[in-house]
Amino acid sequence: MAFEITNEMLVGSLMPVIVYWVYGGLYTILGYSCNNYRLHPKEDEDEKNFASKKTVIKGVLGQQFRQFIATNLLYMITRGNDPGASSGQSTSFFVIARQFIVAMFVFDTYQYFLHRYLHQNKFLYKHLHSKHHRLVVSYPFGAIYSHPIEGLLFDIIGGTMAIYISGMSPLTSAFFSSFCNMKSVDDHCGLMLPWNPFHIFFTNNTAYHDLHHQLYGGKYNFSQPFFSIWDKILGTYMPYSLEKREEGGFKLRPLKEFKN
Repeated sequence: MAFEITNEMLVGSLMPVIVYWVYGGLYTILGYSCNNYRLHPKEDEDEKNFASKKTVIKGVLGQQFRQFIATNLLYMITRGNDPGASSGQSTSFFVIARQFIVAMFVFDTYQYFLHRYLHQNKFLYKHLHSKHHRLVVSYPFGAIYSHPIEGLLFDIIGGTMAIYISGMSPLTSAFFSSFCNMKSVDDHCGLMLPWNPFHIFFTNNTAYHDLHHQLYGGKYNFSQPFFSIWDKILGTYMPYSLEKREEGGFKLRPLKEFKN
């Protein structure tokens, strides 16, 4: 097996990065003109967060560079196990759909239990996960802002596990990783747009994850990025309501008794 980076591998590792910034940029633009759908006033992004946007951008770029290296290493190691990659055969829609479903379930399961443990372990929360929660008011391009070790655990190891177990080719995994990035940006965009397709197909949406970022929600809504099944099965789901603000936008209110 030759260890070389091919054009297919480069496309596969760069596509999710480009999608992240393009999709995040789109939401950033929308954020200036869609005040009636915001979960927080625009000025709260600077006033209530504990990390500057310059720091967040540098952190995200560093994480994406590490993902780029890890993704290409995975492609080089597993390429010989992908019959389609060497023979040029196309994969059917049903096979790709099955791979997506398997990968989504694996990714969700892994992230739920890791995410919950990082909150329950005070040492790990203080030294790792608290960095992501410096963004009390989430915004699009801060979606994967985190400690480098957490980024390794969540996205690199979790994503690699999902791709490997599902048996995806480099090209299919590029679309899956791009889809994950879009969903993550969507969860952190702070906008509850009525025509958002993610909100139609997934109950784990922007408001669902925004609640988790609030001080009262730190013990709830750990599920990410797709389904809410583990929260509901294991009793960590906090329902909520959305109320219109007089000044525009929505006010997120929890509907469950909770302890601070």
